[in-house]
Amino acid sequence: MEHAKRIGVVGTGLIGKGLIMALENDPSFVISRILTRRDIESMEGFPSYEKLTNSVDELVIHSDLIVECSGDVIYGTDVIDQAIQASLPVVTMNSELQVTTGSYFARRGLITEAEGDQPGCLAALHENVVQMGFRPLVYGNVKGFLKLDPSQEEMEYWSGRNGTSLEMTTSFTDGTKVQIEQVFVANGLGATIAEDGLLGVLSDDAHSGGVQLADKAKEIGHAVADYILSPKTPPGVFITAEIDPRHKDALRYYKMGEGPYYTMLVNYHLCHLEILKTIRRVLSGGGVLLNNGVNPRISAAAVAKHDLQPGQEIKRGIGSFDVRGIAVEISRHSEHVPIGLLSDAVITRPVKEGQILTFDDVKLPPSLALRAWLEVRENALYVAAR
Repeated sequence: MEHAKRIGVVGTGLIGKGLIMALENDPSFVISRILTRRDIESMEGFPSYEKLTNSVDELVIHSDLIVECSGDVIYGTDVIDQAIQASLPVVTMNSELQVTTGSYFARRGLITEAEGDQPGCLAALHENVVQMGFRPLVYGNVKGFLKLDPSQEEMEYWSGRNGTSLEMTTSFTDGTKVQIEQVFVANGLGATIAEDGLLGVLSDDAHSGGVQLADKAKEIGHAVADYILSPKTPPGVFITAEIDPRHKDALRYYKMGEGPYYTMLVNYHLCHLEILKTIRRVLSGGGVLLNNGVNPRISAAAVAKHDLQPGQEIKRGIGSFDVRGIAVEISRHSEHVPIGLLSDAVITRPVKEGQILTFDDVKLPPSLALRAWLEVRENALYVAAR
């Protein structure tokens, strides 16, 4: 009988905890170590408590594969670096990290996003529809609610109600999460964006929104990654595509509409439960489901939510009340600061509300993540200039 594979988990939040419980129920895997920065003694009752560690070395030595789901770009980059140096495959559920430093690691080893969150689900749907002969025009994300500058009081209420962190709740609400996800999808699946900040069309359903975005994709001459704002549509992902028109009659019979655009919708994403599928994929030699590509064209820039003054500290950009993230083309905004790098950052000169932060506007502490981004940016600009 084949030995169960040893899975190391990085992160003990909502996703990490759920994944650990799922792994406990699957005899194909054993949990090797669970890396946390928390005081382990304070975590009594946590699933697989005996596997908790504060040591990255211990995690790496005892694992066949690492799943990184800490949600922290700076910390996650440091951990993944050690895993890649040890030639371990890395599965992430961390779009924020992927769009910031994922391309750095894609040049050095096997790193892939997992199915379960929107980007991984779109990548899996992409594989499915392309194998049927469809040509994707729109890689769509469904968003039910958007408020670009929510109050802290509102976010504390919804954070408590939903059992998610304040930062996570805020990044969902102000659009940062969907912008980051669609940056990731554009880079990983060879799409582009229609404009800075995406279009985000208002729509009652995925297909009508997909048609609007498909028209834009045809105008641009390139598939786009974008989203619809649709309170009535279940959260999920969709692809709007075209196909050989000779299939039109059959597709009408299959209740897919009149064409020429057809929309395939996945109206759920089960996050930690679906990570197991990608773990199996990688361990069986199936390779990368989705990464940020070695030469990304799109990034997630930080935009000021209000005027920022010199000396002001931004503890963490993603999910803050000072900045939000928007999708931008790297070649057109080469000096932008990726929102994932804003950690213990200090504003160095006045920044106006709505302004994209540049490296001249902020002082960042030294980190591998910063060095990795500068390398990624240099490569991206070189490729764009050719």
